[in-house]
Amino acid sequence: MDISIPPSTLFLIAFLWCILSFAPHHSIGTSSAADTMFAGQSLSTNQTLVSKEGKFELGFFTPGNSKNYYIGIWFKEAFAVQKKKTVVWVANRNKAITINDSSSSEFKLIENGQLVILIMRNEIPIWSTDSTPSRTMNGSSVKAVLRDDGNLVILSSSNGDVLWESFDHPTHVHLPGARLGYNGLTKKAMKVTSWRNSEDPSDGIYSIELGPDKSFSLIWNGSQTFYNSGVWNGRFFSNIPEMQVGYGFMSSFGITYYENGSYDFIYLLSNKTLPFGNFLDTSGQSKASMWSSETRDWTVIWTKPLLHCQVYGVCGAFGVCSENNIGPSVCQCLSGYEQRYPKDWDLLDYSGGCARRTSLQCGNEDSFSKMPNMRLTKISPSANALAADNAKKCELACLQNCSCSAYSYDTSSSSSSNSIQCLLWYGDLLNIEQLAGDEGNDLYIRLAPSQGHLGSKTKASPRWTIVGVVLFGTAILLGITFFFLYKWRRRRLNKTTKQEEAYAFLTAFRYKDLKLATKNFTDKLGSGGFGSVYKGILPDSTAIAVKRLEGVSQDHKQFRSEVSTIGLIQHVNLVRLRGFCSEGRKKMLVYDLMPNGSLEKYLNLQNDSRILNWQQRYQIATGVARGLAYLHEKCRDCIIHCDIKPENVLLDADFSPRIADFGLAKLLGREFSRVMTSMRGTIGYLAPEWTSGVAITAKADVYSYGMMLFEIISGRRNLKQSKDGKMCFFPTWASRKVISEGQPVLTILDNNLEGNVDIEELNKAFRVACWCVQDEEYQRPSMGQVVQILEGFLEVNPPPILSYLQAMVDSEESANFFSE
Repeated sequence: MDISIPPSTLFLIAFLWCILSFAPHHSIGTSSAADTMFAGQSLSTNQTLVSKEGKFELGFFTPGNSKNYYIGIWFKEAFAVQKKKTVVWVANRNKAITINDSSSSEFKLIENGQLVILIMRNEIPIWSTDSTPSRTMNGSSVKAVLRDDGNLVILSSSNGDVLWESFDHPTHVHLPGARLGYNGLTKKAMKVTSWRNSEDPSDGIYSIELGPDKSFSLIWNGSQTFYNSGVWNGRFFSNIPEMQVGYGFMSSFGITYYENGSYDFIYLLSNKTLPFGNFLDTSGQSKASMWSSETRDWTVIWTKPLLHCQVYGVCGAFGVCSENNIGPSVCQCLSGYEQRYPKDWDLLDYSGGCARRTSLQCGNEDSFSKMPNMRLTKISPSANALAADNAKKCELACLQNCSCSAYSYDTSSSSSSNSIQCLLWYGDLLNIEQLAGDEGNDLYIRLAPSQGHLGSKTKASPRWTIVGVVLFGTAILLGITFFFLYKWRRRRLNKTTKQEEAYAFLTAFRYKDLKLATKNFTDKLGSGGFGSVYKGILPDSTAIAVKRLEGVSQDHKQFRSEVSTIGLIQHVNLVRLRGFCSEGRKKMLVYDLMPNGSLEKYLNLQNDSRILNWQQRYQIATGVARGLAYLHEKCRDCIIHCDIKPENVLLDADFSPRIADFGLAKLLGREFSRVMTSMRGTIGYLAPEWTSGVAITAKADVYSYGMMLFEIISGRRNLKQSKDGKMCFFPTWASRKVISEGQPVLTILDNNLEGNVDIEELNKAFRVACWCVQDEEYQRPSMGQVVQILEGFLEVNPPPILSYLQAMVDSEESANFFSE
């Protein structure tokens, strides 16, 4: 059937098509890379805004496995690689969009200058900005722009005035260029607040804010400060001296003051395209993180506070924190308790804490469970001291009060009547930390009678039951004892023999003798992480070095036992421990004096120090590697030094190296592969894991050794400040010159050597240094492998360029600085 259309109708259709084609759209298409929304336009769940240079993206997102929707801003490059949004700002963090409403939701800029999130079925905004201008806006007078610094702004189209910006309303991230301020009139501060957990961006219990004293504070539940940056001194916060370094990628940071007592803190990056942010984690830790295009992953640059257990209330009520727990969780419940909200614990949100499995009887029938090695300070704001001369009275005092949750009795305290040995803890217990080894004290947790089997003591057992249990247990123990008696005695004998050998080897000096030998501690040789070192002369004319230890709290017996362990460690490349002093709080170690001092003065040519030739340098590098390999692999316990640097490498009369300060760091039992310790060491030698809050292994020493090896090769410090205040890293420049540009290794050699070097050894040492300072632990060799390479028994492949260091510095800045 032939249908003909009149010409007039065809003209009408064409006219309407033209009108519709050129009509303004009111939504942003999914294929568009627009960074701007105009009044009347909106985003649906499958549409986004992208900043002009493509650094940030804005749109709807669902965190983790959650089914709720939110409007947020995230780093676009990281999302493209990881398929996981690293969100830096959330609009409706406390007003989630349910999955039922997601299909009818839109993010819209309305004509009066506000951004709103609408549920279309009822047209009621569930979230909006407070950007109402002082005059009536028309449809063409406002626009919203996502900028390349991550700031979402509402602008007046006529004059460009900012009517509202997301930087004034931070959520959980402080971005470069964004201000954190304190209002001197209202006495209120802008806050950065953590997410509740990884699937819920609503306000968590941790926040960062500036105070009237011009310092940053980390705060728990809006009330308890558990970390403070110290006051601003014009260059850095007093408790964060590493800010002086600037980490190589910060161009500036500072505080701007206003007349009314208000002020803002802002930091900027040298490379504005570098994805970077200071994130307040759900764990309560502030983590500065940087994206590396080379590793295609995030690197945590620093963490404050460093340890999880330093965060107030991190495990909630009746939760125990331990840095030695294996796996991602540092929290567990006390005996007789269970997780209050198990699903939250699966998301690493422990704020709900733990609850009793069985209610207390509130009487003398209740029992107690002994929890050893607990740090008892600041467990609860409600703790009472009691003068009790024995543990039994302390226990009875707790039983007589229904609110008493636990007690502790310090048997190591003095028996003086003025000494408080008994502490009773009431209500919810917070900040319980379990320590490693024999540290800490015993804490007795109150339980119901039915849970007596969990405790170390119980009130409900009749006398005949106790006798029966004792007899039965004795019979079993006798059989086991006879069976293992021989092995036990042999082990005890061997241990005693070793201790006696150490005691016989070490001299117990008196304080007054060391005071006389060091001329009242006047000839100071230097100082380090453990204390100051002084030169001394014994009556027999033997030269010694006396280290006065700081912050040592062990009693005499424990201190002597630990020193004897160090005394047993003997190696040609370790400084020999001659003896010790332990009188009250006066704790000292006495070493042989190394006549040629530390390696540091020869690399920096201090005073009359001579230039070390290449043969001596290679001998020192190999000797230090042997000493570290011995500490890591040959001792009964793996010993991590934690502070390898030229100052801790001493040289004997033949310029053979001796490592100092070994054994004073955390002893790591062979059965444990990883342990977290408090942050130590020296900037410029610290492995990345020190500042990221992850566990520390012997590979941290490998990193420090590699940084020192660069200095041995080049004769210059790795970390230097240029004239304009920026920090430059020599290893970055060196690896770029040799690896990327293909220049000979002689390019980075100390000019004082005038090229007099074994080229094969130089190449070998350079490659070892590069491998040792790799960002990832698994890429670094062990110290045993380093020894084999330097001694010529193992080949070493060409290393990759140092991506971690390269990302942290201005390439041109370093190139020009070290080429001068």
